[in-house]
Amino acid sequence: MKLIVGLGNPGIEYQFTPHNIGFLAIDRIAEQCGATVDNRHCQALTARTRIGKEEVLLAKPETYMNLSGVSVAQLAKKYDIEPQKDLIVVYDELDLPLGRIRIRERGSSAGHKGMASVIGAMGTEEVSRLRLGIAPDHPVKDGARYVLAQFKKSQLEPLDAMLDKAADAVNVIVNDGIATAMNRFNRKEGP
Repeated sequence: MKLIVGLGNPGIEYQFTPHNIGFLAIDRIAEQCGATVDNRHCQALTARTRIGKEEVLLAKPETYMNLSGVSVAQLAKKYDIEPQKDLIVVYDELDLPLGRIRIRERGSSAGHKGMASVIGAMGTEEVSRLRLGIAPDHPVKDGARYVLAQFKKSQLEPLDAMLDKAADAVNVIVNDGIATAMNRFNRKEGP
């Protein structure tokens, strides 16, 4: 079984903010699989489904972003998940433009507190991750304020396309491996 975790914050006030793009991606994956992420356990909303031939558990931790690792560790223990090969974490990346995605097999949190919590709880940086770009096309003075503000109407179309791309990327990671997914999705797109 693969555990696919989207990072975000619970609560309606955070629902459509850049910091919750991990939750939005999990919802898009669930929608494409005909599943609903509404089973509450291990401090997360979850759904069991299949991607290709692989059984997966989709999860949205309800511990708030900075404590995401608490829920992820509980889920990993309950479902006997090996983080190096069975865990994929999806989250926002302010260093990437809105619409761009980046897949990595391992690495530091690069300052993302939710990912830092997951790395700390799992005891390894060997965690596959899918980072979803949220940077607007203008400089951001206050990153913390930006990531918790609602998406602007002009951002909805590229956001929707990126969520489809993220679901496709997860499908490739699960079915064909992370190396194939990185080769396919980490390319810079032309103007």
